[in-house]
Parts: sequence; C-alpha cells; structure tokens
Amino acid sequence: MAHVLVTGGSGFIASWCILELLQSGHTVRTTVRSAEKEQLLRQQLHAAADFDDARLTVVLADLQSDAGWADALTGCDYVLHVASPTLRSGGASEEEMIAVARGGVLRVLSAARDAGVRRVVLTSASGAIVYGHKDESRPFTEEDWTDVTADIAPYQKSKTLAERAAWQFIRDESGGLELAVVNPTAVIGPLLGPDDPPSLRTIRGMLRGDLPAAPPFGTGWVDVRDVADLHIRAMIDPAADGERFLAIAGRSLRVIEVARILRQRLGNEAAKAPTWEMPLLLARALSIVNPALRSLRPQLGHHFPATSAKAENLLGWRPRPIEDSIVDTAQSLLAHDAVGRDRSTDSAERR
Repeated sequence: MAHVLVTGGSGFIASWCILELLQSGHTVRTTVRSAEKEQLLRQQLHAAADFDDARLTVVLADLQSDAGWADALTGCDYVLHVASPTLRSGGASEEEMIAVARGGVLRVLSAARDAGVRRVVLTSASGAIVYGHKDESRPFTEEDWTDVTADIAPYQKSKTLAERAAWQFIRDESGGLELAVVNPTAVIGPLLGPDDPPSLRTIRGMLRGDLPAAPPFGTGWVDVRDVADLHIRAMIDPAADGERFLAIAGRSLRVIEVARILRQRLGNEAAKAPTWEMPLLLARALSIVNPALRSLRPQLGHHFPATSAKAENLLGWRPRPIEDSIVDTAQSLLAHDAVGRDRSTDSAERR
C-alpha cells in the first residue's frame, strides 16, 4: 500500500478521496488551511467508515504559500491535488483568480518533484474542456480545450490556464514526476457531514424553491464517489500517466431534467422543484438585471455534451446511474438539514 497526500482534505471531493484511499488500505496525509478543520474531518470520516486513525495524518498548508509543503510531501508516493485556491473576498479580478489558480498548481507540482513523488493526479474540471465552443454537435473529449478567448467565466478560464500550466511544467521541469488529470463535470452526491459544497447548490436551490423556472441549459453530472474512484484509478494505473480523464455519468442533462427526476423520485420532498424551463430569450434578457442569471450567461443555451469513454475503456471506470446520484444528493441534503442554508458560494467545486 502507498503513502498518499490529498490536498484540501476538508473539501467535498477530497474528503471522499480520503475515504476511498483509507478503505483501500493506503496511508493518507492531507492538508487543511486551519487546525480547527482536523477534528471535524476525522469525525465525518469515522462516521462513514471504520479505519485505523493512525493511517490518517492532517497537516497545515495553504496553496498561496510555500510554507508546509516540503514537510507535507516527505515520504509520499502519490499526490491527489484536489484543492483549488479560492479568493473569498468576492472582489478578486480575473487576473488574480488566474494567478492564484496557476500558482497553486505549480507550487504543489514543484514540491512533489523535489520530494521524489511518483505521480500527481490533478483535479481539473470539464470547464477546462467544454467552454467557448460554438459547435456542440458531438460530445467533447479530452482532446478538446476551452477557448479562453471566448466569453467565459473567470473561474473556467483560471481552471483551463492552471491545467495548461501543469502540463507545461511536466514537459519542461518534471524531473521524472508523472501527471494524470481528472476533469469532472458537475459533481453531486451525498455529504459526509454538515458542510455546504457549492457544487450542490442547483439541487439545493430546487428543494428550497429558489428556481421558479429552470435556466435553459444542460451540463454533465457525476457522483462524487465515482470521482473519488477515478482519482484512485488514475493514481495507480500505469496507463494513466500523461492522460486527461473526463468524468461524466451518461449524457448531459438539462437542469429541467434534473428537476423532473427529483419530483418523480422524491414526491412531496421535491414539490418546490421547477416544472418548466425558462425560454432562452427571456433568460438572456433577465440576465442583464438578475445576478443569479448573470452568473449563468456563459451557460445559457448550451448543453455541453461530453463523454467519459476514455476513462471507461482505459481504466475500467464505471459511474453509477446519475438518476440515483441526484436522488442520493437530495436525500443527503435533507438528512443533514442543508437545504435551508444560504452561504456565499466559493468557486472551488464548480466544474
């Protein structure tokens, strides 16, 4: 079994990666930005699985600082770089977002190379693949890259440029370090604890009645448990070296389709989910004055088709039916009393 560092251990995807690693017998070290997060993380993991607590070490490190990374990586065979730096002030410019995202990736890669790590698995996003294209007549694949010169959100641009910087580092400065990249679509699935990941905000908003009409777009969706499984496969399979892997369960679903699944499967618990899709012209007009729709303008009218055939064929990855994941997400939000919350949403989990 291997020694694995998982960055950003308190995050939605990272915590499921840690759980998957521990259940597979690996020894895990994970980074958090504040010491207070360690106890809650351990409690959540122990509530989900029985494991030897000595196989999990929690250390402090921040992607915007060099401090702590050399110690965090000492003795590690692999790194799952899941954490994504976020600028929580809310007023960050596009240039700042790009610089922070790129800098965080390069900081981890450099420290991993210097520590003699075998392979880094980077959590990128489908946002580095599917945006800025006019032609959606075929599913996007790992050969595609988001067009950063198009009208796209700063977050997608930062993820694209950060991943490109990672591949450039491997070409120029790797020193033998291997890289594999996972590009998830919209990540949903059950919570490990009473946290509030931004990636669940669409389903949370439907349950809460925040969406009187579904915005007119579609996207890929994938279960966080399957994303964690893909990370582990990309970590240990020799065939994953130098490869990107899109993660989508089945086909792209429009937001209104997700709402229908919730209403059909959950009945009264999803009674506030929208029953109709807003016309595209109306959505575009309202996006001028409505902040929620304004943030969705790059998505309106698109359906971002994608395929995970590469991960399925090369690594044997098999995602669960997305309909089940949608229901599991809603039931978990309800069970953790997370539907009524209205916290500010960071970009770390948006795909």
